[in-house]
Parts: sequence; C-alpha cells; structure tokens
Amino acid sequence: MKITLIQTHLIWEDAKANRNNFTRLIESVNQQTDLIVLPEMFTTGFTMNPETVYETMEGESVSWMKETAMRTGCALTGSLVIKENGNYYNRLLFVYPDGSYKTYNKRHLFTLAGEDKHYTAGKEKLIVDYKGWKICLQVCYDLRFPVFARNTEDYDLLLFPANWPKQRTTAWDSLLRARAIENMCYTIGVNRIGTDNSGHEYSGHTQLIGPLGEYLLEPAIKEGVYTIEISKEELLEARDKFGFLKDRDNFTLLPG
Repeated sequence: MKITLIQTHLIWEDAKANRNNFTRLIESVNQQTDLIVLPEMFTTGFTMNPETVYETMEGESVSWMKETAMRTGCALTGSLVIKENGNYYNRLLFVYPDGSYKTYNKRHLFTLAGEDKHYTAGKEKLIVDYKGWKICLQVCYDLRFPVFARNTEDYDLLLFPANWPKQRTTAWDSLLRARAIENMCYTIGVNRIGTDNSGHEYSGHTQLIGPLGEYLLEPAIKEGVYTIEISKEELLEARDKFGFLKDRDNFTLLPG
C-alpha cells in the first residue's frame, strides 16, 4: 500500500485557507497513492476556541474530505473540530474513496493546554479495514499512552496525526519508535510545521517507521508531500520470524 503524508504549516483558525492549501499539496502528488494523511486539526491549528471555529458533520470541511477522497480515488484522514449534540470534539475522520467514512474522537485530551476544558473525550478505539490492512487511528497526545494503543487486535498500521510542539520533539521521535517496536506494526506520525497564534513552534518530524523500528521515512523538517510504500508481506514475515506479539500480556481496558 502506498501512503502519502503531508507536512505543512497551518493557517490559524482559517478553514477555507487551509483546505485550499491542502488541495494544492494533494494535487502535487504525481503518483498513485492509496491513503493521504493530514495533521491534527488540519483546518484550524490546535485551537482552544472550538465555539468560534467548530464545524458539523454536514459542514464544508467534511464535504471537502469526501469530495477529495472521491476525486483522487484514495482514502483521506485527519482531525478537525466538530460540534455534535452540544459537545465539541477533536474528531478524526477516515474517509474511504467512495465518500463513506468512520470517525474517532480523541481519547486523551491534552490537559497541559486545557484541551480537556474545551473538548469532550472519546471512549472507543478505532481500527478500520482498508485494502486488506487493519489500521489503528489515534491522535497526537494518545501517543503517550501505550496501553490504549496496545496491539491486541493484530492491526498492521498505527497512525498519529498531530500538532506536536518543537520543544518535545525528542519525546515524539522516541514514542513513535517505541509504539512501532512494541506493537510490531508500521507506525506513522504526521505533524505540522510553523508557529501558531499562541506562539507555539512546530518542527514537523513527520515519519514512517517499520515494525522493527527502522525508518522508512526519516523525520522530515520542511514542508513536503511524502509517498512511501509499505509491504504487508514484509510485516507478516517479521512477525512470523520473531513472534514477539505472541508473548504479549492479556488485559482488559476499562471505560473512563
């Protein structure tokens, strides 16, 4: 499967401008791809002003995601601010090429920035089936919580769209690699670059790591559109050869 990762700056709380920028970058992809990955809150940046920037599932950005997936013939994923039933969510959408979609509400809200005071946390883990791959979808701060990400479902790919600040880049790089190794899966982190209106700087470091911790895309620094091919056969060969997942602990994740 070929996966395209898009690393770019985000225009603060301007959904239309961000959609236009991502349209430009997606149109620059000059090869066949199966999945396009956008950062966390790709329409606004990491904002604590959901009441002024929110959209609905019938809004322009969700429509844009569906139209883009159908036009390109590939799946599209990224998170945005959604209001539903009176609550605000940092919601990730996985949109299939036919325009259908599945959603995941970020479970671990970033308390250091007060995300928990403005958004409602999700509860359910999301694993989608796509082209013979099982893909586990999480968002940014979820990366710090290995129990929630633990590969008890034999998924193949773990994916984190993010707005991860520059000053904690070492943690970003280390945790992504750890998640790949401990879960014996391909692991992707897609981060933004630039500076937001709160003065937080983002260094990118979008990357793709193999099931043994090897870089298939080394951490990127500049704006870029990166397409990488991953192999299900090589993944299964590694799991069969080493068998580490067979020795994992059994546990039950309680609600809350």
